[in-house]
Amino acid sequence: MKKDTLLKGTLILAAAALVARALGILQRVPLEHVLSDKGDIYYGVANNVYLFLLVVATAGLPSAVSKMVSERYALGREDEARQIYRAALLFGIAAGLVITLLMFGLAPLIAGPIMHEPGAAASIRAIAPSLLLFPIIAMMRGYYQGRHFMAAGGMSQIIEQILRVAAAIGIAFSFAAWGWGDEWIAAGASFGSVFGSIGAFLVMLYYGRKLSAADKQAGGSVDRKASVKLALAGIYRELFRLSVPIIFTSVTVQLTYTLDSILIKPLLSGHFAPDTIYEWGSVLVQRAQSIAGIPVILAVALGQSIIPVISSAHATGDRNKVGKQASLAIRIAVFSGMPVVLLMSVGAYSVNGFLFSSDAGSLIVAMLTFGTIFQIGMMITNSMLLGIGQPRKATMHVITGMLIKVILSFALAPWLGVYGLILATSVCFIWALGFNILSLKKRTALQVIEGRRWAGFLATVVIVAAVLWGLQKGVLGLLGGLPEKVGFLFSSAVMGLAVLGVYPTLLVLLNVITREETDSYPKAVRKLLAPIFKLRGSRATGS
Repeated sequence: MKKDTLLKGTLILAAAALVARALGILQRVPLEHVLSDKGDIYYGVANNVYLFLLVVATAGLPSAVSKMVSERYALGREDEARQIYRAALLFGIAAGLVITLLMFGLAPLIAGPIMHEPGAAASIRAIAPSLLLFPIIAMMRGYYQGRHFMAAGGMSQIIEQILRVAAAIGIAFSFAAWGWGDEWIAAGASFGSVFGSIGAFLVMLYYGRKLSAADKQAGGSVDRKASVKLALAGIYRELFRLSVPIIFTSVTVQLTYTLDSILIKPLLSGHFAPDTIYEWGSVLVQRAQSIAGIPVILAVALGQSIIPVISSAHATGDRNKVGKQASLAIRIAVFSGMPVVLLMSVGAYSVNGFLFSSDAGSLIVAMLTFGTIFQIGMMITNSMLLGIGQPRKATMHVITGMLIKVILSFALAPWLGVYGLILATSVCFIWALGFNILSLKKRTALQVIEGRRWAGFLATVVIVAAVLWGLQKGVLGLLGGLPEKVGFLFSSAVMGLAVLGVYPTLLVLLNVITREETDSYPKAVRKLLAPIFKLRGSRATGS
């Protein structure tokens, strides 16, 4: 099994996450037709609670395992890395049992007094059993990432989503055909996650056997005399020292979404009509949060890939490599994330209308999606601070950002409605990102983009946004006599093609990307940019 480089590992995880996200959205489209607004909310509440608890139970430890394992392998202490892995698996088993029982038993309390949706209790209980296996799966993914093998986690994610989506849709439509109500249809859809967890676990076991066989073949490279027997208490002490701060940073996004689910009814009641609040809640949970998850796919993959790379370089004292890899990661995140953010936000009317049953709530989708560019930056810089052993800095920035988010939500929501909640979320991300960058600059040779190139990048963003806006209006106007879905499809497709052509062209022509820095890009990307560099060269010669 060949180790994955930063870019290759990122692409593997990003491709898997893209497939998973596409399947997730595909699932929500038929479910929207079989569920009412209340059913949508029940299903969304159960998923938000489940994801929040899963992150709390596991988010810190896989990243900590990845960091600790990569450091041990960089220093030639492979046996210690295996001891850490076994300890992490034991914790995953215990965490899965405890959190499943708590989620199942406390479902009425969570759904009623806390989430203000008593009808969601059945959905919360239906999704709870999937937590038995996911903590173990998360530990296994962390270990494989620490070993620089990203394919295992990527493939398990794809299989998980295929089984989850197929089961969710099949059960939900069966319950609807039998005449069952929204509560049980939503619960049936939630139960699909259990099938996904079983499939993902089986895939991880398969890759575990392959990696074990590869290790046995290369057994002579392990110097067991250099290893020491680690005390279980010592392993957990180091794991939790790293993981507790990571939990606060990893949970930020899901916590903001869960907070919005909790706060939308209490803060808006009495200020807006009940039907409006329900409509906003349904759009926010089922549409906006789903679409807003697309631009961050590469950032999530990049954040997972960068931890072992930075940790290994930091462990051996290679400051130049730390700075180089950190700068490369941020540029990849910003340059790749922005065009998707622009497409999904500026083109939200067409994307929303095509994916779902109507174009309702397109402004909500646009606002939440545009703010994800700051979320992307926050997530990448959080991972970098972890890699250089500074997770507490990221935690402090996230906690203060969340406090600002809550304060602004109470101040703005009664006045601006759901848009106030979204604005407060964006401010939280901007706050954490800004202070993360300041901390990284103090400790590394981080250089995202040279000062003079920022003007070119901002000009690129403005021009691409204007082009997308004009194309959307023009295409929808020309196809006004056709069914709306056809217009939305063509509009989305035309805007997507325009982004693929205009965005990279402007990055090169405006000197945001130089030919020298593309030497570190994948070969396919270099081939794509080569004609644009030739065009810029011919223009420079002609002038």
